[in-house]
Amino acid sequence: MHEEWEQVVIHRDIKASNVLLDSEMNGRLGDFGLARLYDHGADPQTTHVVGTMGYLAPEMVRSGKATTLSDVFAFGAFLLEVTCGRRPIEEEEEVVAGADDDDRFVLVDWVLGHWRKGAITDAVDAKLGGDYDAAEADLVLRLGLTCLHPSPAARPSMRQVMQYLDGSAQLPELPPTYVTFNMLAAMDTHQNVFGAWSVRRSSAMSVATVSDIGLSGGR
Repeated sequence: MHEEWEQVVIHRDIKASNVLLDSEMNGRLGDFGLARLYDHGADPQTTHVVGTMGYLAPEMVRSGKATTLSDVFAFGAFLLEVTCGRRPIEEEEEVVAGADDDDRFVLVDWVLGHWRKGAITDAVDAKLGGDYDAAEADLVLRLGLTCLHPSPAARPSMRQVMQYLDGSAQLPELPPTYVTFNMLAAMDTHQNVFGAWSVRRSSAMSVATVSDIGLSGGR
C-alpha cells in the first residue's frame, strides 16, 4: 500500500475497528474512506486533520501532512490496543466533570512504564490468562512503542515492520531516553507545540471531514 502500488496510499484511519478478519482469521485493512493518494517521491500536501484521536501522529496534528510514517504511528497504537486489550486513550473511571488531563489513561505511556521496569509483558491483556507466547508478546509490544516513537524519522517503514514480525530482521532496542508526545505535552516548554495531541475524550472520537476524502466512496 505504501510502496508496491503505482501510487502511495495513505490510509489515515488505521485502528482496530477498521481491521477485518477473513474466514481463516487473516487481518484485512478496511474502510479507505479517508485515504489519500500521492505519487512516489512527491511531498504530501497539507490537508485537514482527519482520523481518530489516539491514533493520530502528533506531527500530523501539527502540520496537517499525512505520510506513510503517520500510518506507522497509527499501526503502533493498533498493536498496543490489540495486545493489551485497552484503547489508546481512556478516561479513568473516577474522572468527573472538570477533572484535569492527568486523570486520562494513555496506553503508550502505560506500556512504556512496564518496559522501563523490565516487565513489558505485564501489559498483555489479563483476559488471556497467561495463555500466549511471551516472546511474541514482548516483540509486538516493543514494536508498538517503536512505531509510536515521537520522532517520525525514528519509526520503521511498514516493510521493516513486517520484517520484524516475520523474524527476518531483528527489532532494534528502544533508546533509554524514549519519551512520548503525551509526556512532552506535560512540559511547559513544549505545551504549545504538543498540547493539541492530548485529548479529553476516548479514542472513539472521530474528527473526519467528508470533504477531504481522497478516494471514491463513502465511509
